[in-house]
Amino acid sequence: MYEYHCLNPIAEIGLEQFGEKYAATENIDEADAVLVRSASMHDMELGDSLKAIARAGAGVNNIPLDKCAEKGIVVFNTPGANANGVKELVLAGMLLSARDIIGGINWVEEHEEDGDLAKITEKKKKAFAGTELEGKKLGVIGLGAIGVLVANTATHLGMDVYGYDPYISVDTAWKLSRNIHHAKTVDELYKECDYITIHVPATPDTKGMIDKGAISLMKKNVVILNFARDVLVNSEDMVDALVSGSVKCYVTDFPTPEIAGVKGAIVIPHLGASTEESEDNCARMAVAEVIDYLENGNIVHSVNYPDCDMGPKGEGTRITVLHHNIPNMLGQFTTLLAEENLNIALMSNKSRNEYAYTMMDVDANVPADLIEKFGSIEGVLKVRIIQ
Repeated sequence: MYEYHCLNPIAEIGLEQFGEKYAATENIDEADAVLVRSASMHDMELGDSLKAIARAGAGVNNIPLDKCAEKGIVVFNTPGANANGVKELVLAGMLLSARDIIGGINWVEEHEEDGDLAKITEKKKKAFAGTELEGKKLGVIGLGAIGVLVANTATHLGMDVYGYDPYISVDTAWKLSRNIHHAKTVDELYKECDYITIHVPATPDTKGMIDKGAISLMKKNVVILNFARDVLVNSEDMVDALVSGSVKCYVTDFPTPEIAGVKGAIVIPHLGASTEESEDNCARMAVAEVIDYLENGNIVHSVNYPDCDMGPKGEGTRITVLHHNIPNMLGQFTTLLAEENLNIALMSNKSRNEYAYTMMDVDANVPADLIEKFGSIEGVLKVRIIQ
């Protein structure tokens, strides 16, 4: 029996995937897996029984990744599960910035009791008319699950789309419309585009990437959209750009005291992935990742360990080892199994920076003390025997 704990409400359609082998627990110290959305885990004590944490969403800045890796806890996220919900809100953000829809609605509410409202409207509507998206240049920074959807959809709106992503995956490249222009540098995209939307993770290299230096390269009256992470944009520099008029509009899904209320800022209360469909999709994917890891040892969509997938466990025994990525680990593993007269039928080893993961299928039952013997090898973090 496996036990799981939910730190936030998780869509029931996802939890229903847990079968008879699983039970919910209110005690996180007893849990084999934790499901989380926005709750911060940085100050939590993580018990020895905890094997996996699944974030029902993409961002994992609320989870102590290094601490989890050192304790042999695999952290998963759900890339792409909320992509359509975010894509639709990005498109809404572009429309809100192109046509002063919010200003127009507010004006009507202020004059709703005027007897001749229809007549006044015809005289005042030009102030909110705005421009069309068709024919405008859109720059998409980051062509992952969300960025590629935004880019492709924008081409159907008649926009001239530029994409920039030096780390684009082969899978994403196949999905990208042939009509997208390939920007070789982010500066090229800054200089060319009327609209710029950011879809990259928050890393030391990307934090504050939209600052006064980047803005200085952009067209006057550019519209910048941020539905990725608030820290990607330097708030102080953005406020200065809005006040000076060099940026026409900043659309963000991340309310902060610095940007809320500034003229030219459209601030949305973090609604990007909050649709019912997105929450259902994230829950399904998170639960599926946990089940596959606990029952088969497979790692898919981890953010602190390498992905490693040997398919469903067969009739024999599967041994999984989370360890530091240091020399001679495999040699020690195979030697230990040979000493126990165990033959390896199938093996896979993957590494990611300083951590690695090894999976080994053997055709026989294993001695009860095998976990302890593997655990005595320097550099081994956690061992599991899946019968």
